[in-house]
Amino acid sequence: MTQTAIPYLLMRGGSSRGPFFNRDDLPEDTDTLARVLVAALGSGHPLNIDGIGGGNAVTTKVAMLSKSEDDWADIDYFFAQVSVEDCLVDFKPTCGNMMIGVAAAAIEMGLISATQGETHVRIRAVNTGAKVISIVQTPVGAVNYEGETKLDGVPGSAAPVALDFHEVAGSMTGRLLPTGNTIDAVLGIEVSCIDFAMPMVIARANDFGLSGYETREQLDGNKAFFKKMEQIRLAAGKLMGMGDCTESVVPKFGLVAAPQHPESTICTRYFMPWATHPTLAVTGSQCISACTLIPGTVTDSIVAPASSSPVSLQLEHPLGKMEVVMQHEKHDLHGILPVSAGVVRTTRKIAEGRVFIPGEIWAQKS
Repeated sequence: MTQTAIPYLLMRGGSSRGPFFNRDDLPEDTDTLARVLVAALGSGHPLNIDGIGGGNAVTTKVAMLSKSEDDWADIDYFFAQVSVEDCLVDFKPTCGNMMIGVAAAAIEMGLISATQGETHVRIRAVNTGAKVISIVQTPVGAVNYEGETKLDGVPGSAAPVALDFHEVAGSMTGRLLPTGNTIDAVLGIEVSCIDFAMPMVIARANDFGLSGYETREQLDGNKAFFKKMEQIRLAAGKLMGMGDCTESVVPKFGLVAAPQHPESTICTRYFMPWATHPTLAVTGSQCISACTLIPGTVTDSIVAPASSSPVSLQLEHPLGKMEVVMQHEKHDLHGILPVSAGVVRTTRKIAEGRVFIPGEIWAQKS
């Protein structure tokens, strides 16, 4: 049987990488779509040897773009997290790092036209409903990828891409504090369950007997920690109203500790959740930032209360730092309510062409 060819762009967005597809080039029903993405990425093998994945959760991500059906937005961004080895596809979360590449990819695909100087693209995250404004550099009416902006954990430098996130409180659960509490005791560990851009379970590193400064390799080798963390994540997921999260990457898990450098706000380790993130997810950085602003959470003993708005937060991760600019306002219930978040990251187009999948999986578009 003839293989099926599907056009794609391979792009790095922030510290993630993966194929960007035009949604019209893929099957409509999600069951068939999941099988197509598993085949395209090569899920089921630790090296993704039979696909274009990179053998790590940050390189088996997929962005699917279309002209938006929402009156506010220009582009609809539908995200899929493909597992490295388990042939699973999770359509529940979104990904902020991959979102960095959405505006550029949409221009490259002809879904939106570039303007002279810079192009503002309004993006709707289909998975969560978040509204994001992306500003990409287009000095001659085409995307410019070269520049001086550097990201810790990404080699070289590139042109800046600014993202401004709105309406991300309660992104999946409908509530900023899904359990109704700023702290819950789950299996003997205090956690804060926050849903801001990404639902997360956040705990203090020292409650696990950790410093919070461990390397990615040290954490990934700590099987006892991962076992305990997963038990807490699943139990907290039920408390958050998310049901059985055994096969879902959400809620994500994060550890926090006092910063190692005086100019930083907090030190964090973020989990995907079955492996340590090499740096820090954009959505996760916003959720952890929101946690630092809300009085009474697990970060209270680490971070002083914010006064002015906006506030710039410096989050330490295994390979450096990430800055998040948070807008917040006073709130009768929570004391402080995080409203929006802004980040500056970079993207790069790596390749374009067609990826081939076995015809028996999907012979043609229905």
